Amino acid sequence: MLRALLAAIALLAALPVRAQPVEVDVELVLMVDVSRSMTPRELEIQRRGYAEALTSGPVIQAIRGGLLQRIAVTYVEWAGSTAQRPVVTWRLLRGEEDARAFADILTTDFNAALRRTSISGALLAGAEMIETNGYKGLRRVIDISGDGPNNEGGPVEPARDSVLSRGIVINGLPLMTREGMGARWHLDDLDLYYEHCVIGGPGAFVIPVTTWDGFAEAVRRKLVLEIAGTRPPPRIVPAQHTGVTPEGYDCSIGETMWRDDRFNRFTP
Repeated sequence: MLRALLAAIALLAALPVRAQPVEVDVELVLMVDVSRSMTPRELEIQRRGYAEALTSGPVIQAIRGGLLQRIAVTYVEWAGSTAQRPVVTWRLLRGEEDARAFADILTTDFNAALRRTSISGALLAGAEMIETNGYKGLRRVIDISGDGPNNEGGPVEPARDSVLSRGIVINGLPLMTREGMGARWHLDDLDLYYEHCVIGGPGAFVIPVTTWDGFAEAVRRKLVLEIAGTRPPPRIVPAQHTGVTPEGYDCSIGETMWRDDRFNRFTP
């Protein structure tokens, strides 16, 4: 009996120990639009803007001001329904040194743009990255930017609702500039589209970008709010959104615009 017990103990000791998740103040997925509508200049502005914001004093202060004083962040470029490319995989940021190492990767090279715009695909991919990353955040956030509405993959509303059901907050950074091919599918109320169709969860917010000159500052403000868990000022960004789409708002406008554009181009 004793021999069998010792053998069982030895067998359990030989089994691999599952690593415990690292606790952090927030798990943050930065989902950045690189669809074909984005110009090379815009892609570079985005990378450099995030690098500048991540290493800024207010963001470093927000990281150090948290309960655990550390956050987990990944930077992912997205386009179509199956096109999500991690540029910087999950990293632990505890201060300026970690933030600068993260930023250095962002500014080393710039890849060509991908195709289409699948916000639904990006949201679901971001949620999967959070749930399999080896971290355990007091808060879990997907931060998604984009210059147009969803036009590929599944509808955006069910994807949003699926992410919210997992306790993940979605914030938005709609890019409301007019440059390159993006002007072709420009949506005048893209900020409202993001508010009504994309974001959700406690304290969720939208910060619109109307000029590229203000991009880095918008990202900095957004990161501080997300890292600190501060409720956004209602005069700057929309108040908390529950993820319920107002009656009458068309969240399939992107799919309609894409279908109409293809019809007009290929119909004699």
